[in-house]
Amino acid sequence: MRIGEMVRRTGVSERLLRYYEEQGLLAPTRSPSGYRAYSDADVDTVRRIRALLAAGLSTAAIAQVLPCVRDDGTHLAPVCTDLVAHLRRERERITRAIEDLQTSQGLLDVVIAAGPADADQPV
Repeated sequence: MRIGEMVRRTGVSERLLRYYEEQGLLAPTRSPSGYRAYSDADVDTVRRIRALLAAGLSTAAIAQVLPCVRDDGTHLAPVCTDLVAHLRRERERITRAIEDLQTSQGLLDVVIAAGPADADQPV
């Protein structure tokens, strides 16, 4: 299928599909005239990429993880023995980022609370 059909089937823009290709996450074939040709397997790959992005992984991490996951119909499941350890490290990184954001949020709450009571009113 051509890129327009891929966009329709995945809901991912042409720009993102090209970016996934640049990052080594997707490898469509090329027609003799240079057009990208996607397969049904590529549609599944894009869905896995989107799921891993939604889980907070970077495209660099996804490049490592993608060959080691399969879709069991409802979830992605690891198939490589060292993948779970890698995913635990990614989860720890995300946990630290959440903690940092919560600290920032708390500091902002203190600053906001110290402001005048009518500061929420538009100027």
